[in-house]
Amino acid sequence: MSSRKLWLASPAADYISGFPIGTGRLAAMVFGGAPTERIALNHEWLWRGPNRCRDTEPVADRLAEVRNLLLAGRYEEGTTSGIPNRVDPYQPAGDLHLRLDHGEIADYRRELDIEQGVVCVQYGAGDAFFRRECLADLTHDVLLIHLTASRAFTLRAWLGRIEDPGCLLRREAVPGQLVLDGQFERGIAFRVGVEVNARGGEMRVEGDELVVEGAEEALLTVNIGTSAKGQAPVHECVPAGFTCADWTGLLESHTRAYRRLFGRCRLDVAGHEPALPIDERLRNARAGHADPLLPVLYFNYGRYLLLACTARAELPPNLQGKWNEDIRPPWESDYHHDVNLQMAYWPAEAGHLPESTEPLFQHLERFVPHARKAARDLYGCDGVWFPIQTDVWGRATPESHGWAVWIGAAAWLAQHLWWRYEYSQDVEFLARRAYPFLRETAAFYESYLVADAAGQLQVVPSQSPENRFVGGGDLPVSLCVSATMDVVLIRELLSHAIQAAETLNVDQARREAWWDIISRLPDLKVGRYGQLQEWNEDFEEVEPGHRHFSHLIGLYPGEALDPERTPDLWEAARVSLERRLDNAGGHTGWSRSWVACLFARLGQAGEAWEHLLHLVTDFATDSLLDLHPPRIFQIDGNLGGTAAVLEMLLQSYHEELHFLPALPPAWPRGRVKGLCARGGYTVALTWANGALQTATVVARTDRECTVLEPDVEFAVKDSHGNPVVAERDGGRIRFDVRAGEVVTLTPAATAR
Repeated sequence: MSSRKLWLASPAADYISGFPIGTGRLAAMVFGGAPTERIALNHEWLWRGPNRCRDTEPVADRLAEVRNLLLAGRYEEGTTSGIPNRVDPYQPAGDLHLRLDHGEIADYRRELDIEQGVVCVQYGAGDAFFRRECLADLTHDVLLIHLTASRAFTLRAWLGRIEDPGCLLRREAVPGQLVLDGQFERGIAFRVGVEVNARGGEMRVEGDELVVEGAEEALLTVNIGTSAKGQAPVHECVPAGFTCADWTGLLESHTRAYRRLFGRCRLDVAGHEPALPIDERLRNARAGHADPLLPVLYFNYGRYLLLACTARAELPPNLQGKWNEDIRPPWESDYHHDVNLQMAYWPAEAGHLPESTEPLFQHLERFVPHARKAARDLYGCDGVWFPIQTDVWGRATPESHGWAVWIGAAAWLAQHLWWRYEYSQDVEFLARRAYPFLRETAAFYESYLVADAAGQLQVVPSQSPENRFVGGGDLPVSLCVSATMDVVLIRELLSHAIQAAETLNVDQARREAWWDIISRLPDLKVGRYGQLQEWNEDFEEVEPGHRHFSHLIGLYPGEALDPERTPDLWEAARVSLERRLDNAGGHTGWSRSWVACLFARLGQAGEAWEHLLHLVTDFATDSLLDLHPPRIFQIDGNLGGTAAVLEMLLQSYHEELHFLPALPPAWPRGRVKGLCARGGYTVALTWANGALQTATVVARTDRECTVLEPDVEFAVKDSHGNPVVAERDGGRIRFDVRAGEVVTLTPAATAR
């Protein structure tokens, strides 16, 4: 029942087969090489920087012409291209190289202990045993590498960086310290500093290398600084002064800090975990051998990755989390606001890692000032406009060629602020941070929507991100009127803004205006195949198996579609999903993870499990990092897969709890604790023979709790075993809960 260790019997063959570690600010990829190790280093703010002051120009006067063409059905003429991309790429800081004095190795093992957040490499060489531990210290926000051996050893250490004509480098070695300074042409500067401390032996400098001869133990401390926020890198890259004598205490303090976060949620599934390295388990699973605990490991790894990206971070995960070795990474390793960044946060709330959302909220708030200017310049609108593709500099400029004209990003990102309130019930957060952003985003749509001849409010231009319909032009995306995704996003945004304003008892007039807008938005439509239409007309798709499921956002992660409230649209969404898959949809890691989430939301456990397995076996490296074809690491698939598991175990739409809505048949017995739910609940579940045994619910506030009981009747008891008064209504049970008190629900047959 462990499923909390990744291990392999050989060093990493390439970058994306390494083991990632990170504090959020700092990150590293550990390859486990022997006798020479390379540890690839990153800093979250190390983006090249020449375009950090880019700006928008007033072009809103052109909008009327585009709108007239689209409203007249002249879609190809109304589709416009973007400008050359000015998004800065995320950059590697450099590499720390270590070399030990030994020959052939034996009994090799490299391991990531997910429960402690530590990478360990150990092996024999001759008559000696070598061990090194690498961790991203969450207490001190530095990277630590600890080396020991059963005999004295010689260590060589040096810093390097990939060849980069646009980066001026300076390397220096002095006793006890390595330094690498870099300056990007027209960009920012950075520094990598490594402190080297040894017990025993003699240390000397050879060129830009440090050599420790006859060491019994060594501790290397890595820190990195940048000038991204206007100060010299040296002010951030300060020495820590740790010695080998500090190692035990450093390890203990890190482990406590890490477990305090990771240990809140724990999933255990009954079964036998093969005593095999992960690459062999993957090969066996691909060959059809059952390994039901492999997705449990993937789930735990996803929560680890989110922590490693965010624990001490100011920035959210980019496309590659915080790990990149290339100076020209795919898509600049940027922020995509049309699913990828959002997907990275799908498991944050339900998976009991709410602190990980803080870097996301800082990212949004950093953009607001320029997003106001962009809304005025580009659309002549109030409020804020967020780009589909961007970097860290807070510049809301349209950069993504061919599909930059999308107005749904801010509304989708606002969803996460609303979730933070829904899961926490923190009214202060709602008032101080969530509602101001919701209101600002709503202001854009108040001034952007246009009334047609019938008085209906239309979204023009609109698009279903990155997708095209026949007759919509040859660019990467087709513009249209009121794409389904945009209508759903605007409706959900305004609904959340209304709920927030009601909770805070503010903005009565705006609430009424928002209700009026909602009532005048177009209805969602069912097409000729019984599918949920993606656009305002029942167009044929250029690519029926498209990787995006944008029009299904109301099914997941949104709440617009519901089997009771909107049964026809619910069924149409199912048809759309199946049609996508019939045409080879879900052909990237992140896309396949979205499929698993959608089926879990539909309650189709078998299909959700099937696609979760495909995600793990078809779109993962030997270290379980998610892949985008042909072989590009993207972290969103890992985190989307983690969200799929959470969706299988607990759903809480409309603040109603639904236990085990899509429990995989491969997990007949298990338990989970520390799940979080909308309404401010923490939930623990146990099950056997594929059926719920017990559920415990703890609320953050005094309130009425609603639980769905479609197939079983629950007995409800308080922490003393006394029955709780409950009312039943239409497949639901309702009862009062008090903050902090435990309530236990048991299927009535079991209770008797």
